[in-house]
Amino acid sequence: MSQSSNNLASESWAIADLLRGDFRQSQYGRIILPFCLLRRLECVLAPTKDAVLARFEEIQAMNLPEEAQEKMLLRATGGLSFFNTSKMDLSKLGETGIKANLENYVNGFSKDAREIFEHFKFMEFVGLLNDANLLYKVVQKIRTIDLSPKAISNHDMGLVFEELIRRFAESSNDTAGEHFTPRDIVRLTTSLVFMEDDEALTKPGIIRTIYDPTAGTGGFLSAGMEYVHELNPQAVMRAYGQELNPESYAICKADMLIKGQEVSNIKLGNTLSNDHLYADKFDYMLSNPPFGVDWKKIETAIQDEHKLKGFDGRFGAGLPRVSDGSLLFLMHLLSKLRDASEGGGRIGIILNGSPLFTGGAGSGESEIRRYILEADLLEAIVALPTDMFYNTGISTYVWVLSNKKASERKGKVQLINGTDLCSKMRKSLGSKRNVMDEGDIATITRAFGDFYAVDAYSLDKAADVKSNRCRQAASPKADVPKTFASKIFATHEFGYRRITIERPLRLSAQFTHDAIASLRFATGALKPVMEWIYQHIGDEWTADTYGQLASHEDAIRSKIKKDFAELKEKLIKDVLSADIWLAQKALLEKAQTLHTAIGDAQHDDFNEFDKTLAQEQKTTGIKLDAKERKQLLDAITWKNPDAEPIVKKVLKDKANPQYGKFSYKGKVVEFETDGDLRDNENVPLNPSLSVNEINEAYFQKEVAPHVPDAWINPDKRDAKDGEIGIVGYEIPFNRHFYVYQPPRQLEEIDADLDKVTADILALLQEVHS
Repeated sequence: MSQSSNNLASESWAIADLLRGDFRQSQYGRIILPFCLLRRLECVLAPTKDAVLARFEEIQAMNLPEEAQEKMLLRATGGLSFFNTSKMDLSKLGETGIKANLENYVNGFSKDAREIFEHFKFMEFVGLLNDANLLYKVVQKIRTIDLSPKAISNHDMGLVFEELIRRFAESSNDTAGEHFTPRDIVRLTTSLVFMEDDEALTKPGIIRTIYDPTAGTGGFLSAGMEYVHELNPQAVMRAYGQELNPESYAICKADMLIKGQEVSNIKLGNTLSNDHLYADKFDYMLSNPPFGVDWKKIETAIQDEHKLKGFDGRFGAGLPRVSDGSLLFLMHLLSKLRDASEGGGRIGIILNGSPLFTGGAGSGESEIRRYILEADLLEAIVALPTDMFYNTGISTYVWVLSNKKASERKGKVQLINGTDLCSKMRKSLGSKRNVMDEGDIATITRAFGDFYAVDAYSLDKAADVKSNRCRQAASPKADVPKTFASKIFATHEFGYRRITIERPLRLSAQFTHDAIASLRFATGALKPVMEWIYQHIGDEWTADTYGQLASHEDAIRSKIKKDFAELKEKLIKDVLSADIWLAQKALLEKAQTLHTAIGDAQHDDFNEFDKTLAQEQKTTGIKLDAKERKQLLDAITWKNPDAEPIVKKVLKDKANPQYGKFSYKGKVVEFETDGDLRDNENVPLNPSLSVNEINEAYFQKEVAPHVPDAWINPDKRDAKDGEIGIVGYEIPFNRHFYVYQPPRQLEEIDADLDKVTADILALLQEVHS
């Protein structure tokens, strides 16, 4: 930013001196920004103002609609995209009636410019200024600032406006991060996205489009245009954007208007649920979507587009969990990439750590990562230092994506660890305590541009200042060195297949008096209630009155309300009915009969026990429905790792124990599975081998030696390729850059403990003396 631009920004912001005391600091920007914009528009319109007014008088007599009038008036502006038909300007408002005059003046602007002031809620603040007797002073102050095109170009005026926006953001730290991305992060992301387009950076007259679906105040759009303008002043950049917050939208639109952009390309609304630029594709896209914001309010619209349009819409790859919509913005951007046959496009998006690894195989997040990596759209991910944003200190990452990868990048992804590339700020701004300088940004862009791996090396950065509060260790742990590193991976290295490992169910069975007694009560939520009722009322029942509780209903309901409040009314009615008591008593009696027939012995082969049970049921004529059988078996069986596995069915296939076909007692069988022992293994992808070869080799090495009775569940298959195992993708960034730090020697720790103990004893001695 030039010195003259900085001086103009400071001169404009000096209006804050007038506001101090009557307005909150967070309100300064809401007053200064629109007044500064008003002055700039006035200065730009000055040379053609008389021509526009003359033409306006002619057009008024034609009685045309506003849209037609605007088109005719724009021809008189000398190529500008806005005009003003009021005879007023800031020097003619006067002191008496200034509020009404200013309102008439603003209403004289063309529709797009007028809309900006409406979203600023400009007239509300004008009223507040008037009530505080400050309106005339503010107008007199702003009208003395020369913001004419001769004094400052559109480009430099854009920088002035950005500086005012930055100061506004800093003065309201509590919400700054919602609409303003720190300049250093903008610069880094913009450099990564634009650095490979030689034509845009060198060819005169080249035209490029830039888009931000979460435009905020337009910082990314401005930075993109500024970056190209610095290297190629003859390039033409056309900005597009959409913003949800009306005030941020007004600032962005004003910034674009100042820069001479087509402001109709800046839209207001929710990008995800109502894309106002649905038919457009772009060369470059930059975005800093909100972190961890849920999309429950627009869930129906998103779900409908996913189900009805699939890959013809924006969200065909999958949907993330409702609690975090970051990946929705990423998929939206991918849908906006200009087709590769037309030159392709590039994306730079800032995300938190969640999109890297949240969601297992088959989840929406994993399927989105799968689509991005298998389509070879991801070029690089850069880990940023913490404490870089105004409203959060969490870890953040810049994703760079493209559908026009250079040949050396095809099938590859670069991970760059820039977490230590920063310096402490002299004064924190909200949660922003660190800043990246030009050297830090250059280090990252150089590694990205050259596309090479960098072994971790120490940086010339000051160590973090440690707190001197509390007791310090005599031999403190060594400082972790600040390093920089870059690694390159094949896309498939982030993928895996989640295979399901099963083990057989092994049960022992035994009729015992306690097990049979438990059958008097239903299972689940009713059991404790029935136990209490039987304990307190059961002695009163006879054979004819068993289960009848009408005379005790009030007492039972009182007890339930006090100690079993979670019980629903339907279940309360069930427990008060004699039917359930009689049904359970009947099951109890059946079990007693079977107990007499089978005996008390423990059976560790459930297959044989089940045959015995079936035979005794036939002999005694006892019939058990599915519900009764389940409750009976649940009561008299338990899992026993030393018991025989339970056979589910006999197979006619050949034995293949890797996939659950076992030779058992002369037959090939399939065992019942034990859900409690079920496990999943993530098998790394390897395109050079078949899926079964990879799975089986992994199973034989990692599973079979430890659990010989386990097998791979062949029914758990991927929905897309139909192979065994569900494909998942994750990018464990920190794992790839983890550096082991050995703990201190035991002798050092013992010395610290001895010193602390001695200090405590000395303090105790002082107390006693």
